[in-house]
Amino acid sequence: MDIVWFTITAAILYFAADRALDALERRAGKRFPQRSLIFFALILVLALLVFPLMSRLLGPG
Repeated sequence: MDIVWFTITAAILYFAADRALDALERRAGKRFPQRSLIFFALILVLALLVFPLMSRLLGPG
């Protein structure tokens, strides 16, 4: 069951990182030249914060 929760969370993080990147680009008023690199950094930071927290909350598997 853990894999289901992690997969759902990963999908949510994907959309959250996309919306955050869009918001940053709107604030800057232009598309960033290294958009995919910035997206990767956003989703990596979100995953590194959320997945360990989920592991603690869900307990051993």
